[in-house]
Amino acid sequence: MTLTQLVGDICLNPKHSKWIAPLLNIGDAFLCVLIIWKVPYTEIDWTTYMQQISLYLSGERDYTQIKGSTGPLVYPAAHVYGYSLLYHLTDNGHDIVFGQIIFAFLYLIALTVVMACYRRSGAPPYLFPLLVLSKRLHSIFMLRLFNDGLAALAMWVAILFFQHRRWSLGVIVWSIGLGIKMPLLLLAPAIAVLLALSLSIGPCIRLGGVAVGIQVLLAIPFLQTNPAGYLSRAFELTRQFMFKWTVNWRFVGEELFLSRDFSLGLLGLHILLLGVFVATSWLKPSGSNIQNFIRNFVTGQHQKRTDLSPSFVMTAILSSLCIGLLCARSLHYQFFAYLAWASPFLLWRAGFHPILVYILWALQEWAWNVYPSTNQSSMVVVLSLSIQVLGVLMNRNRAFSTSSYKPTSKEHIQ
Repeated sequence: MTLTQLVGDICLNPKHSKWIAPLLNIGDAFLCVLIIWKVPYTEIDWTTYMQQISLYLSGERDYTQIKGSTGPLVYPAAHVYGYSLLYHLTDNGHDIVFGQIIFAFLYLIALTVVMACYRRSGAPPYLFPLLVLSKRLHSIFMLRLFNDGLAALAMWVAILFFQHRRWSLGVIVWSIGLGIKMPLLLLAPAIAVLLALSLSIGPCIRLGGVAVGIQVLLAIPFLQTNPAGYLSRAFELTRQFMFKWTVNWRFVGEELFLSRDFSLGLLGLHILLLGVFVATSWLKPSGSNIQNFIRNFVTGQHQKRTDLSPSFVMTAILSSLCIGLLCARSLHYQFFAYLAWASPFLLWRAGFHPILVYILWALQEWAWNVYPSTNQSSMVVVLSLSIQVLGVLMNRNRAFSTSSYKPTSKEHIQ
């Protein structure tokens, strides 16, 4: 075997990920230590989180009365419980360095789970370095201590459970993650389709009830005090985001950004894209169209059942996430916690050449590190998301294949 062949085999053959992934994880652990040691911590929301938790621990249960220096509590109940634990572990929030260390461990655990998902999907090893190189992602976890890190961890653990067909555990973890922050709601359409493909209507309804029941159980202390206040704050679907903080649609201008027509247009695009993916891609294993699938599912008639491959499961869930992010009126920097580890996989499943994968990844990473965002950076953010969504859709026969990945002669390193 020549040197070129050896390099190509290491980059493309999934069997090498079993030793490449641990090495990268260890290297990233050292990088996390350097970041905490050398890069100054930036205060954004941690103090506000701790102020809000202090009110909760003092007995306040009315969500509308729980506030901090930068605003009211606008996250679901699991966020409160998670940061209550962090409050106690960090000396009432004062030991920020220890908080950073905790988030470094959470980051490394999440990275390990992400790599496990990639390996189970048969992803080629050349994607793995991209999982440890994001400046913005390290910042979200270790320099900002955002709750998006906790939610992203829950998202990837749920994906791993779904890949193993542990549907109940996957739904439970996903719902807990949703109880930390709402972006995980973007996964719901794909999760619903995956459950419908794999289970009959009875178990699907029960799992839907489990997901809703978890949200109710988490929120009981607050629902008993002010249910309307809790729902309006924790799940505020009509929240008006400020133009100055947007990462994605800045280039359209503030007037259009704030308009109702723009909001409705994005909602319509979201519904349209979900419909197209369901019709052309997500229902592919069933061998039937939407109408027949729904009729057979609802009536309990026999329908084709296919064991969903781990790569199909992961592609469906991440494409649902990417569609939602593309059609969101406003993305903030911390939302990159959900996208950063998803993009390399989606670019690969879209069939792009490895060099182009790295170029597109670098452009996206650049755009999310421009602060404040500019017309140019926001255009790159939207364009990157569009390329991932449309790339997967246009190459759906490969992206949503139900078989495991095998390197082809066309996929090579130049």
